[in-house]
Amino acid sequence: MKTITRMPQTALDLLNSLYGYDSFRGHQAEIIDQLTAGHDALVLMPTGGGKSLCYQIPSLLRDGVGMIISPLIALMQDQVDAMQQLGVKAAFLNSTLAINEQNFIEQQLLAGELDLLYIAPERLVQERTLELLQRCQLALFAIDEAHCVSQWGHDFRADYLSLSLLHERFPNIPRIALTATADVRTRQEIIERLALTDAKSYISGFDRPNIRYGIANKTSPRKQLMAFLQQRKQEAGIVYCLSRKKVEDTAAWLTQQGFTALPYHAGLSPQLRETHQSRFLREDGVIIVATIAFGMGIDKPDVRFVAHLDLPKSIEAYYQETGRAGRDGLPAEAWMVYGLQDVVRLQQMQQQSNGSEQFKRAERHKLDAMLGLCEVTSCRRQVLLNYFADKAPDHCGNCDNCQIPPETWDASEAAQKLLSCVYRTGQRFGVVHVLDVLLGKETDKVLQHGHQQLSTFGIGSDIHEAQWRSVVRQLVVRGLLRVDLEGYSALQLTDICRPVLKGEQSLHLRKEDFKAPSAKKAGKKSTRKALVKPEHQRLFDDLRECRKRLAEEYNVPPYVIFHDATLKEMLEVRPMSRIDLLTITGVGESKLDKYGNDFIDVICRHAEADLV
Repeated sequence: MKTITRMPQTALDLLNSLYGYDSFRGHQAEIIDQLTAGHDALVLMPTGGGKSLCYQIPSLLRDGVGMIISPLIALMQDQVDAMQQLGVKAAFLNSTLAINEQNFIEQQLLAGELDLLYIAPERLVQERTLELLQRCQLALFAIDEAHCVSQWGHDFRADYLSLSLLHERFPNIPRIALTATADVRTRQEIIERLALTDAKSYISGFDRPNIRYGIANKTSPRKQLMAFLQQRKQEAGIVYCLSRKKVEDTAAWLTQQGFTALPYHAGLSPQLRETHQSRFLREDGVIIVATIAFGMGIDKPDVRFVAHLDLPKSIEAYYQETGRAGRDGLPAEAWMVYGLQDVVRLQQMQQQSNGSEQFKRAERHKLDAMLGLCEVTSCRRQVLLNYFADKAPDHCGNCDNCQIPPETWDASEAAQKLLSCVYRTGQRFGVVHVLDVLLGKETDKVLQHGHQQLSTFGIGSDIHEAQWRSVVRQLVVRGLLRVDLEGYSALQLTDICRPVLKGEQSLHLRKEDFKAPSAKKAGKKSTRKALVKPEHQRLFDDLRECRKRLAEEYNVPPYVIFHDATLKEMLEVRPMSRIDLLTITGVGESKLDKYGNDFIDVICRHAEADLV
């Protein structure tokens, strides 16, 4: 115990006098006792559950300084300010400090004048830092955001892999690893990589009952966002976007609509990011529009909403990001719109990653699980908590599906038709071809394979193509169909589809509102300008230029390469891999081989420009 006369002698006394709380919550008291006694701990506690107390109080009770390893140096200042306001001798050591400031803190550290020291993992593992710590009296090591150690997780950071050396260099100093987000696999990886095999695990559950979850299909995202924000002009919130360009455009647009909205992404200068983060933390009613570069460790308690204008890559990422709302326990909202283009972009990012095939496969499974959360017609909270192997109610009463159950329709017959068509075409073809057969389209590909002779040819013409795509998507989510990503995205049957295929089990799917095709389109030829939105014009022109160049090279008319309708679909879907391009209407395997790489290169260049 430090010799500070005002400091009480027990954890509960500290809680009462220093933090102003009457009692501990959940496992807090057990964790503090475990660490104070010199033992290791692994803590999984939802955001706002009081993780920081679990290492702050033992650091004050034990002799020496508590070393807090935090991944984001931008947040250390605020955390240290908060502790200093409580009278705790806290400091941080990172690259933002001048040399003389760093030297002063190191002198304080050696003199035993600090209670808490926040440090980034990359600095901690430097030999000079380790030698410095060996000359100090250490109370404990706290590894915050411990899920960053997992190469399978949503926020892997290579610097965390070196933190296992703490066990080797300081075997008698207790360690606590903390996170709000980790599925069973990630928990095991934390234990293995941080050498916490003897640590006691404390899992407090993942439910955030004060957060209302709402998810909708993306139709007109700005109008949808404005409708959501209409009654929230004085509230603090976060709006997540996938690209830097979209972040800046959305922030500027929200500002024009009368909101205080600030952009935040890795492409901005460190000074501007710090200014915007500071305003968000310190001012009321500020909205941060950000990429995933923003948010980890944010302590702002009154974030009333987190909105996603693009699909997160996994349920872990979604849970981590939405968890920044409602840390104070008061009602908050997690709102999201998503669309096919989001999925294509995330798939492209997965394909271009440097990970192994096993890693990419795991990432695809995570994306599938995220889509499952979006498409489910039952309680969303149940799906979310089941993903983390946590107990969940059948009906939470605080998600859009529970409050306004989605309209469903008896899709048993439609599913039978689709499953049968997949089977009869040999389970070797993607969505486009299977739907062409169902709808009775005599395309070159259908005629080439003789599929116009199949009994399933044309049996789905009573349902609009958009509705069929919804059926496909929902059957994939439910596991009745799978997509063979190694085989040109071919649809394949799964074992659990048999009862539905044989008519032994009924199937109800989410009913979506689709507009009927316009009759005017058939009678009037649209111009190119009318087909393309202004913001897509530059990419469309580049696709046409690519087509023209190839047409000259092969000495054929441009439409022989691809029709305008095919280029327009490329605009909407943005295929960035050969597998994705093969799903576009008008792209067969032969044209894929001849022209595919050229068009993919054009689309990828534009995508990279958007993300810069």
